[in-house]
Amino acid sequence: MKIASHDSAKLRRGRHPEQVILFSVAHQTFAIAAESVQELRSTDSLGGATEELEHEGIPKVRHTFERNHRTYYVVNACLHFGLPVTRPALVLILRQIRVAVLVDRIERMAEIPAVHPLPLAFSGDERRWYRGLAYLDDHVIPVISPAGFLKREEFQLLDRASKQSAAQREMEGAVQG
Repeated sequence: MKIASHDSAKLRRGRHPEQVILFSVAHQTFAIAAESVQELRSTDSLGGATEELEHEGIPKVRHTFERNHRTYYVVNACLHFGLPVTRPALVLILRQIRVAVLVDRIERMAEIPAVHPLPLAFSGDERRWYRGLAYLDDHVIPVISPAGFLKREEFQLLDRASKQSAAQREMEGAVQG
């Protein structure tokens, strides 16, 4: 008789360890896949490169910046998650999506053994925000879905607002020149 080892049981479940970045927003810890983050910068380093952008329907986005001929939208994570507003010190520039996320601090990188499905208690926007939950060091941590920061419709509205703002700046420059 053959006894299944603990390792083979892990393989059958189909869960793979994953490198994540643990970060905090308003004293709440979140995780995001390390491969989803292109760059980590201080908010000070972006200061002069950002343009203000206001869209009353999307208050969590107040700034944009250009990188490699792409406009990135800066999402305030406090407003996104409905947490008390803080003064973020860092920005996570995401890899596959035109989003940069303002966060308070990076706690550390870690390897999580698995991302567990969200319980049914998570509903509405939360199901879009999170890929699942991770258990690490006796804490349950939400694992962020990068695509959950902005919906397709929000990108379209922001793209239009960004183009209008750029055209207005160009006209003001022509008038002053």
